[in-house]
Amino acid sequence: MGNFEFSNPVKFHFGAGKLELVGKVAGEYGKKALIIASDSAKPTGLLKRVEQYLDEAKIEHVFFNQFMQNPLSTLVMDGAKLASEEKCDMVIGLGGGSAMDMAKGIAFCAVNPDSIWDYVYGKQAAGALPILLVPTTAGTGSEGNRTAVFNNPDTNDKKGLVNSLIYPKVSIIDPELMTTLPKRVVAGPGADVLFHAIESYISKNSHPISEMLSLQAIELIARYLPIVYEDVKNIEAWEKVTLASTLAGMAIDCAGTTLPHALQHPMGGLLNVIHSEGLAALYMSFMEYTYPAAPEKFANIAKAMGVSIGHLSTMEAAACSLDAVKKLLTTVNMMPTLSELGVKEEHLDWLTNNALTTMKVVLSNNPKVPTGEEIKEIYRKCL
Repeated sequence: MGNFEFSNPVKFHFGAGKLELVGKVAGEYGKKALIIASDSAKPTGLLKRVEQYLDEAKIEHVFFNQFMQNPLSTLVMDGAKLASEEKCDMVIGLGGGSAMDMAKGIAFCAVNPDSIWDYVYGKQAAGALPILLVPTTAGTGSEGNRTAVFNNPDTNDKKGLVNSLIYPKVSIIDPELMTTLPKRVVAGPGADVLFHAIESYISKNSHPISEMLSLQAIELIARYLPIVYEDVKNIEAWEKVTLASTLAGMAIDCAGTTLPHALQHPMGGLLNVIHSEGLAALYMSFMEYTYPAAPEKFANIAKAMGVSIGHLSTMEAAACSLDAVKKLLTTVNMMPTLSELGVKEEHLDWLTNNALTTMKVVLSNNPKVPTGEEIKEIYRKCL
């Protein structure tokens, strides 16, 4: 089993209707909030509801209206400047992974004056404003961990700030907020849950608690994602999917991700490829490459996804995990090619070099660590 550490300080409020707690919760951390929200928060009425709850709790609030997918670090700095100018004493993030990561980055940069990239690469930080998160998609699990990912507009690098200071103080996970999502936004983030759970499970840094979280997330997402994909109003199924998302987010907080994330981040940085879709395009080639190096774990993945493996050898059962993942991704229409996402042969050298130079830690987590030529071939097979 080996030695390991586990800590997760986030307080979670799970369940339908929990959004109404946001004002009361915010009141425990300050008197004025900066709000960052996904583009959908206005048309769905979520932003208005949150503002109403804050008003009722007598919490002042300022809205930072420069949201973007794959957020730029410069945008985070702009948000931090606004938070400081307005004397905000907390940050509330509403939305998917990008909004939650922006909230984390803004809360961090409002306290730490240097470039966020200095801290990504190890500079000591002073603190962060309290962070409250309300996920509106079930995918990244950012509500349960200390990671926030940003793009560097100067280098096109996409890297994560991993720092205990950006654990949310509180995350409110309300499955009712998922019931208006279009199918693409059910499928993409839902697939991301599966990817986080698989990669944290096979990671060299996994340990008994992270593996428990990972396997539970795999079991829940495999069973319930197809249900919410077909019936977005199914609250009972959403409860399971949102729980899977948070569990997988906690698992990667312990164990990290592996080869697919190392290859996807360069695509996000250079070509603004949507995170979950880039991962989905890579996944079958990644699994084919990796499963022989960790057959027992891939066999357990197959079992968690509902495959009967009792009559199979370990290697045969491991191979079944590929079919199970492919079946789930096909069910939710998440089988894109890299070409469909804008990746071309001419990009492969840059992507490969960027993965090797900026994602070394993530690459090293994979049970089988690829060479540059192997990385390039994985990319090419996925075009």
